[in-house]
Amino acid sequence: MANNTLMGTDFHFPGQLSVYKGKVREVYTLENDLLIMVATDRLSAFDVVMPKGIPYKGQILNQIATKMMKVTEQLVPNWLVATPDPNVAVGRACEPFKVEMVIRGYLSGHAAREYKAGKRWLCGVPMPEGMRENDRFPEPIITPATKAEKGDHDEDISREEILDRGLVSQEDYEVLERYTKTLFQKGTEIAAERGLLLVDTKYEFGKTKDGEIVLIDEIHTPDSSRYFYADGYQDRQDRGEAQKQLSKEFVRQWLISQGFQGLQGQVVPEMTDSRIMSISERYIELYEKIAGEQFEKGDVSNLHERIAINISEYLKKL
Repeated sequence: MANNTLMGTDFHFPGQLSVYKGKVREVYTLENDLLIMVATDRLSAFDVVMPKGIPYKGQILNQIATKMMKVTEQLVPNWLVATPDPNVAVGRACEPFKVEMVIRGYLSGHAAREYKAGKRWLCGVPMPEGMRENDRFPEPIITPATKAEKGDHDEDISREEILDRGLVSQEDYEVLERYTKTLFQKGTEIAAERGLLLVDTKYEFGKTKDGEIVLIDEIHTPDSSRYFYADGYQDRQDRGEAQKQLSKEFVRQWLISQGFQGLQGQVVPEMTDSRIMSISERYIELYEKIAGEQFEKGDVSNLHERIAINISEYLKKL
């Protein structure tokens, strides 16, 4: 099982300047302002990386993100240049903004938990009275997040705080807001074609050396977005039932049922081979529903070598 998953990489490419290893992605910075982003099969939940990988997860996330970037590139510029391997995206180096643009069409997840706690403002944005969990907002709301000063978790932040702290200039922030709304509208339309509702999502942006603001990282994947099935949505709301959803939430719910929420002293529950395969199958189902096409499994007999060869062949052609 472990041999068929990509838990990490240790590449050394010509002109390589640095490597950054995130929770699930590894980013190699090369000369000529080129970035190579490798999507591993690592699984992260509650800001904790699980000890075992999920077969095909990296390929799935990378292919959804790159597919969505190509569909939206006429609306919002992005960093993507090429995809030389199912697990790899090559793009332009950018200086990332220190905020994530979270946009919500429905009262779900974190917003619903805050609402239940009696709060009617989130990130400086009002939430109407009388809403039930998973109700649709009259208009989508933008609720930004930024990395906490200590630790690696995200924290809510308002537009006013972002500007006051100088995290983003007003001119740039207005572009981020416009791009966020444009992408969410397009994502909503794509989801509707698949029989889905795009509930909420997050976008990350960066600035290229020539000053262009571009979309970076992932877009509309099950790790960065929440989807509901459109069919039966209103009936479930009327009956007060939970919504059928497509996202990584099923992993979180399983971990919670095993007594794990990433809190100090808690131990990650054992993930059996059958549990890992069921998560992999669920990710494949998510891919096929979100992308609207059958998933084609990449050759995983030697993932590390396959990726190294594909990237090297791509770099030789530059």
